[in-house]
Amino acid sequence: MGIFLKTEIQPECLLGVWEITEDYDTLYAMVKLAKVEEAKLASFRSVNRKLEWLSVRALIKSMHGENARIIYNAENKPFLKNSQYSISISHSRSYTAILISRDKRVGIDLEYMSGKISNLGYKFLNENELITSDPKNKKFHLYLHWCAKEALYKMCNKQDVNFKTGLTITPFEPKDQGFIRGHVVNSIGEEDFDLEYLQHDNYALVWCCKK
Repeated sequence: MGIFLKTEIQPECLLGVWEITEDYDTLYAMVKLAKVEEAKLASFRSVNRKLEWLSVRALIKSMHGENARIIYNAENKPFLKNSQYSISISHSRSYTAILISRDKRVGIDLEYMSGKISNLGYKFLNENELITSDPKNKKFHLYLHWCAKEALYKMCNKQDVNFKTGLTITPFEPKDQGFIRGHVVNSIGEEDFDLEYLQHDNYALVWCCKK
């Protein structure tokens, strides 16, 4: 199927989502890899990991052009080589999501809602965060909190943040799509963030774009 969603969520902030329905040869033919990328691809033993990795390159090519290349720092934070654009990447099962911006910080997280999270809330929720009592929405609500915290963690460059106590999501009632307010505390100080989310099939997607 390829691109499932590509939209400018703010000026100079582009969101893309790719549904992986292609086989290996089809995805491989969509991208042009450097030698170091060929070596990286060959290092993956799992076919699914190869497809996931290729889908990221196919999606960024569609969003940012033929010559877009993704590199990573020591904290595994992605960057676009020879570009001022910020980038955030997430993938889960058959979907890949990318958020890029020329002049803003970005963070995105995508999760397939398997249900494994149902008994793990105590590990990442703090006393100021609330989960709905509605059994139909509880799992989704938990995943939105997790995804929002992951997106904020990426906004902070994956450094100096306590996932449970340093990231707080303001109480909200979950809908199919909407907005979330997040608060970050670390050694730099405190900062508020506005995040957006949506649900598609059994996936939760949360993103944030801020100067």
